[in-house]
Amino acid sequence: MTGFLSAVLAAAALTSAAPAYDAAAWRADFARMRAELQARYANLAWMGSYESGIDTPSLVRRTEIALDAAHGDAEAREALRAFVAGFHDGHLSELPTLEARTTASPEPDRPTLDPDDPASGCAAIGYASTASVAFSVPFESLPGFRLIGDGQDSIFRVGLAEVGGRRIGLVRLQTFRARAFPMACRRAWAKARAAGTPITRSAIVEATGRLWLSDLAEQLKALRAAGARAVIVDVGGNPGGDDSGDWIARLFAARPIASSRLLVVDAPEGAGYLDEEIDDLTDALAAKPAGKAKADLEAALAAFKARKASLGAQPCDLSWVWRERRAWRDVACRRLVDAGYADGPLPGLPPHAYGDARAERALAWSTEVQDLYGAWPGPTYVLTDRRSFSAAEMFAATMRNNGAAKIVGVRTGGDGCGFMGDTPPVVLPHSRLRFRVPNCVRLRADGTNEVAGIAPDLPVEPAEGESDRARAARVLRTVTEDLSP
Repeated sequence: MTGFLSAVLAAAALTSAAPAYDAAAWRADFARMRAELQARYANLAWMGSYESGIDTPSLVRRTEIALDAAHGDAEAREALRAFVAGFHDGHLSELPTLEARTTASPEPDRPTLDPDDPASGCAAIGYASTASVAFSVPFESLPGFRLIGDGQDSIFRVGLAEVGGRRIGLVRLQTFRARAFPMACRRAWAKARAAGTPITRSAIVEATGRLWLSDLAEQLKALRAAGARAVIVDVGGNPGGDDSGDWIARLFAARPIASSRLLVVDAPEGAGYLDEEIDDLTDALAAKPAGKAKADLEAALAAFKARKASLGAQPCDLSWVWRERRAWRDVACRRLVDAGYADGPLPGLPPHAYGDARAERALAWSTEVQDLYGAWPGPTYVLTDRRSFSAAEMFAATMRNNGAAKIVGVRTGGDGCGFMGDTPPVVLPHSRLRFRVPNCVRLRADGTNEVAGIAPDLPVEPAEGESDRARAARVLRTVTEDLSP
């Protein structure tokens, strides 16, 4: 009896010591989250549309019910997480909760790069494989397949498949970020050493980016020389990356490529990108370009200054998304500002359009690789799956919008545009939960938002009872049949 009484008293003591669940504070956090999304989430108007497939009013109701029914902070925290997950936007996501600190942690010095140790140096800069090098379906395991580069001792994984008497080239792009390709860094390092170039962090990063893209162009030319009739670019499981998702599209097309329209949120979180463009265009004009280059730079600068001035000039209330759904075409105010294109102020430029590389780069970023345009001019297929996100969707959308490729496989995951510049996270006052909030939108040629995902032209959905090898063979058959007669 004494032991039982002691246990009861101990449990009572623990219960009294634990803070009570504060439902009102959690509801206040939820209201704050909605207000922050109304103010700074670039995709909110789209999410409120029927076309998004997201029922935002139901999402709100479910969250309110969950918060009211919660028995503690853990359940309430999961309710807010479920609310954010309900948008199915990978860029709208939770960040780690930070521990409060009274003193700042000192930033360590950067390591000294030893010119004789490229492996350690590249690792110190941040080059490391961060995504699966293997093809997203096992083409390597099929008869008639020949591996040309394994993606480890070589920069890219590249192969050639023989199907029905036709050769199909296969290129694996596991991410759109050069830093995920350590072999590119080591090769750039070796070239710098051979040329007597000083080994510095900035020099290696710049040289690696150039070599990464030029090697891809060389691999495409090699596939053409090997008799490839078409190329499959595998971006299955590709989590995204950077603007190379737009640039690389130019390597797969002989025709001019136009980038998607870019918009940023009509809020301070969108202003930073507009300021960057204004600074870049101002610097390019300071170099005294002539003729059409000067005129186009001046026109672009005036446009971006006008866009910056328009921020906040036409406020609109997006709170309707929590109460109702609307057709995308009927959403008059979307809290978005035109920001040019995914390629910069212009949708693209022909190679050496002005004979002024600085002006070209300021107006269309992809001109950084203009000497590589059209490395593969033949039929192209982009293989996607539900884990193809962000810059992989930019690549697939740009290729498809311009008729430069057909999409084969499965609809992409639906992250779309994420962040143009750094933006502070949302921090909820009670729970201290932190969320990053996308500040940009890319629109397809048909006016839809890339965050909806890119649907395949040639669907190859996984089938019940089908092995991965069988599906890989089905992808190849689908492509070769599409190439007929």
